[in-house]
Amino acid sequence: MKLREFAHSRTGDKGNTLNVSVICYDARNYERLRAALTPERVKAHLRDVVRGDVVRYELPTLAAFNFVLSDALGGGVTRSLALDAHGKSVSSALMDFEVGE
Repeated sequence: MKLREFAHSRTGDKGNTLNVSVICYDARNYERLRAALTPERVKAHLRDVVRGDVVRYELPTLAAFNFVLSDALGGGVTRSLALDAHGKSVSSALMDFEVGE
């Protein structure tokens, strides 16, 4: 099952750093996503985009996670030659993450 079936996301980008929040639709799925969405797996999933570190912050009260992705926007939105380097494109790619059954 894809992450989009369990959660939605919000993003913010600043320079070459991307902030992606993943918010569970149902708090009962928080622990399942906590186990699946490790920084290592998120970085592997986004390996073509994220060149730096991935740091995960857990927000259990909100049933959410915040990921800070370094060196993830091709130098920044105004410097990148990518057609769409904004964070929302990366968060959409993250929603394709395979959580499993």
